[in-house]
Amino acid sequence: MIRRLLPAAALVVALNGCATSPPLADGLSLDAPRSIELGDTPFFPQDEYQCGPAALAMLLGASGVAVEPQALAPQVFLPGRRGSLQAELIGAARRNGRLPYQLAATADEMIAELVEGRPVLVLQNLRATRWPRWHYAVLIGYDADRNIAILRSGREERLEMRWQRFAGSWHRGGRWAITALEPGEIPMHASAARYVEAAAGLEAAGQRRAAAETYDSALARWPDQPIAWLGRGNIAYADGELEAAADAYARAILLAPKDAAARNNLAQVLADAHCLDESRAQVGRAATLAAGTAIAAAVEDTQKSIEAQDALQAACRFTDRIWPD
Repeated sequence: MIRRLLPAAALVVALNGCATSPPLADGLSLDAPRSIELGDTPFFPQDEYQCGPAALAMLLGASGVAVEPQALAPQVFLPGRRGSLQAELIGAARRNGRLPYQLAATADEMIAELVEGRPVLVLQNLRATRWPRWHYAVLIGYDADRNIAILRSGREERLEMRWQRFAGSWHRGGRWAITALEPGEIPMHASAARYVEAAAGLEAAGQRRAAAETYDSALARWPDQPIAWLGRGNIAYADGELEAAADAYARAILLAPKDAAARNNLAQVLADAHCLDESRAQVGRAATLAAGTAIAAAVEDTQKSIEAQDALQAACRFTDRIWPD
């Protein structure tokens, strides 16, 4: 992908939920098992300040990627903070060929992931909100009748924690939880916005093949998501497939006519295909839509590049095509 193409934008998912939690059995759906434990989840004892690499190694191992915490530590551990931030864990999961998917800020999706056979990495605050003690653990199961969560945590291969205590520590930690998916795999209760955001993250990280599989799965399930078409167009463009890229950008524009990024990228593809009249029309519309936004400079750069091209250099590669206004 050349620099003038704009990547699929990251989406923001709101955090919600209350501070208290009822007993697990009270909120468990009728079709969920009363208890489950993913005993095959690998275990790595967590050294002081190294709970992030160990928790991620357990999560990746359960997804089929065998990796030691020592190999992950340089990627995720921040000495100045004596720990790991969520962004580093997500980035390392991508580099190891997995799609890190952030779950909703309620327990329902964590339970659903366990039922699907996938453990969940969670951030906990084990102390009070004002004096936090941050900790990453891996939720591997629960027992509704005994009202417990089962975790790989610290040096405990199998830590049982009362459900309300676990839920409270998770709430104080910001209700952050992720699972690790194979590219293209979709969770049972997936949100279109969060799943496409995860695909865009793979694209931004340079994981082109994994991003392509994930965008394809997203579009098969949610064909009306313009950002997924934008991302799929970027992958096609990077592969030199100009017609497929143009088609994807056009679909994005039809779904979101005011999307300046999709118009910018379509203009670049049309310029590469020597369709300069239409290219200039599209980038002009993109410039108007992008005015005053964070991508205005990038669109202006594209516009200058297109205006500098010679309209007589070659014939347009796309004939008899009608592009979105």
